[in-house]
Amino acid sequence: MDFDRIILIKNKTRLEQLVEKFNSKAQARFYLEHNGGNFADYEQEHNTFYEGLLAVQKTMTKTLKTTLIEKSFLPSFLFADTDLVVVLGQDGLVANTAKYVGANPILAINPDPKRYKGVLLPFSATTFRKGLQHAFAGEKFLKKVTMAEARLNDGQTLLAFNDFYIGKSNHTSARYKISFGEQTENHSSSGLIISTGAGSTGWLSSVFNELNGLSQLFGLHDTTFTHQMKWDDEKLCFVVREPYKSLYTGSEIVAGMINRSTDLIIESQMPENGVIFSDGVLEDYLEFNSGKTVRIAASDQKASLVCC
Repeated sequence: MDFDRIILIKNKTRLEQLVEKFNSKAQARFYLEHNGGNFADYEQEHNTFYEGLLAVQKTMTKTLKTTLIEKSFLPSFLFADTDLVVVLGQDGLVANTAKYVGANPILAINPDPKRYKGVLLPFSATTFRKGLQHAFAGEKFLKKVTMAEARLNDGQTLLAFNDFYIGKSNHTSARYKISFGEQTENHSSSGLIISTGAGSTGWLSSVFNELNGLSQLFGLHDTTFTHQMKWDDEKLCFVVREPYKSLYTGSEIVAGMINRSTDLIIESQMPENGVIFSDGVLEDYLEFNSGKTVRIAASDQKASLVCC
């Protein structure tokens, strides 16, 4: 593949975030150690990250024109079709980046393999040169990942790499009308989780942990149940969290598989604080208050991850 430039994406380290909050490194150290925290761990993490960043930048700038941007600029940054996107950070940064880069390949680098497992991070600061070779080799080394799309009745859209949350911003009781297949009912719940294949081992797995715990407590099952989907599966799994049954609200539609022929449609009945956010990033959300309806489906847009 031919690229004109490299867009290198990073996030602030925990130390940088503390310094930003307390105005100086000394103040951050005092606050953390005064509360029993291990400031040396923050420093070590920070130093390891920037050692890796320096190594990556040295090679990248010799290869192509390279632009370094912070995570906070992702929603407003204009990516070109000829950009190679390089992410240096944890899995969450890869997932968040995928929503904004279109079909551009993403080369994900683990800055600290001893600290982060990195399911989405096949390369490190010492092996990323192989990743560069694979990126230039093209489709042969690209792994396609199905993403979810939320489309509001006012035209706004949002993508999710791992999952959507639909409900109240403070996770209190959410009111809405849900339609799936031939069924429709009013709900009062703690909101919904809609998971992609890539996200099926994340937030969705906690629902099955709860199911297994309850089943074992009441003697229904001796085995544990899980549900994992392939990353390129053209389907999504939704689960309603803690549905409450009353005279007005039902609990028949609690889970389902969304495919190309069956969408999930939610109509908000929340006067305020209704939200839709993806991949655990509450700051990047769609308002979902009364009058808003959302349709959830697998997106035509795929994430493209450079693999080993």
